Amino acid sequence: MGIGATAGVAAVGGIALSANASDSKSSSSSDALVFDPDAYTKLTKTITDAEGTEHKVVYHFWKAITYVAEPVDATYQSLIVSAPVEIDGKAVDASNAPILFANSVGGYLPASVATATEVGGGGSAMGGGAAPSGAPSASSSAGASAPGANGNTNATGGATSSNQLLALAAGYVVIEPGARGRTLKNSSGEYYGTAPAAIVDLKAAVRYIRSNKGRIPGNVERIVSAGTSAGGALSSLLGASGDSPIYDKYLKEIGAADASDAIFATGAWCPITDLEHADGAYEWNWGANDLSTGKQVDQTVSKALQAQFAEYQAGLKLRGLGGFGPLSARNLDEYMVEQYLEPSATTYLAALSDSARETYLKANTFITWSGGKATFTWADFLTHVGARKKDTPAFDAFDLSAGENNEFGTGTTQARHFTAYGAKNDSTGLSSKRVASDIPAKLDLMNPMHHLVAKVNPNRSRHWWIRLGTKDSDTALTVAANLAARLDNLGDDVNHIYYWDEGHGANTDPGDFIKWIAQVTGHKAKRGK
Repeated sequence: MGIGATAGVAAVGGIALSANASDSKSSSSSDALVFDPDAYTKLTKTITDAEGTEHKVVYHFWKAITYVAEPVDATYQSLIVSAPVEIDGKAVDASNAPILFANSVGGYLPASVATATEVGGGGSAMGGGAAPSGAPSASSSAGASAPGANGNTNATGGATSSNQLLALAAGYVVIEPGARGRTLKNSSGEYYGTAPAAIVDLKAAVRYIRSNKGRIPGNVERIVSAGTSAGGALSSLLGASGDSPIYDKYLKEIGAADASDAIFATGAWCPITDLEHADGAYEWNWGANDLSTGKQVDQTVSKALQAQFAEYQAGLKLRGLGGFGPLSARNLDEYMVEQYLEPSATTYLAALSDSARETYLKANTFITWSGGKATFTWADFLTHVGARKKDTPAFDAFDLSAGENNEFGTGTTQARHFTAYGAKNDSTGLSSKRVASDIPAKLDLMNPMHHLVAKVNPNRSRHWWIRLGTKDSDTALTVAANLAARLDNLGDDVNHIYYWDEGHGANTDPGDFIKWIAQVTGHKAKRGK
């Protein structure tokens, strides 16, 4: 649900804002895929930046625009555009500014901006707020990822509007796309938002933007994607798969613009991705942790999945960041501690006052603090995190209850297995114990690693911002680490850290992300007097 343009002051994603509307202009576009630069409403918003300084931002807002010529459902296949024209009384020229392409997808559920009335409309449904139309509530039993919704996320577990607001206040253009999701059904009971619908829609939105170069605000060659959870996975996939031909038939079906869908840079928070290997990664990471009930998961299943992960990890032939060397299931724990977890704890502790640090260390005696550095073991870290969020298997559930099972549904079939192990151990009475023949191709369509390992995509993003909370057990911590390692091995620019003691959807350094965008895109704000 978008925030009303006449709303008073409200707190959104930790950012205070106020808004009012003026100067509406009407659209007269005759071509569905031609952006009308005059069809905007002029809005004013006060945004508090990451340093606590308020900025009065005047911007042009284009309400929901359908980005394909033959939409399956325009409620979801539409986008909103916000472009600053004045910040703190000074004119802003955003014609060549970076474009923040911020999706609000969570749990592979539907995301809509159809009723948005201002910037941030795609991510303004905070945890506890309203879910997009057609999407179950965050407490629905329909998915494994949707319950990840919390104070860090919107109602479906996706991103809030923090990045969008900060980007607008920095002088960037902000474009927020909607996308179909796994729960959508037509009148015949057929699912029309399952894989690969969401990524196809985001690619179509990028094509719409790029096809309108010179008409739409911003530099279409400097599109920076952002997303959280499943939205982070889709952002990663968008960055990895630019212009891949395996999506062409799907894009043609919905009448996508004839343009590139490659993006310049990628921001991904807690990406729940690499789904066909996610069960094994989860058990490798969290297999020793009990559920919140105190119950231990089935150790036979856990160990079998860990063995599968070890084989997969070896096959990736990754080398760790920082000169760590070859990564395997045998040394991945050491790598995670040295490369990510100890630096994360060190940063957290160093920022505390002496008394607060002393209190924290007394409560967490597993940490050794010496010379301004935190050290500890992997086993002690797992104990510190505590209960794992998901049972085993975490993603391809034997009873087909996981949201990811629904993501691979088809026709009138709500959920399907997508791994051989899940299908073999199906507990729902299916006649076949094998995955459907179309599943392997759909997995490729949904996995960024497919575009980075098996056949390296030359049109991928070359700049990556990846973030994850150390207490986020919605997926394995190794998923993001493997993605970062592969990108680094390919020579890409990777900025990847973990937030200490933070859970799912955390974004504790949004101001740094906004600065990073300026750095990698080479943007220098143009402001008048």
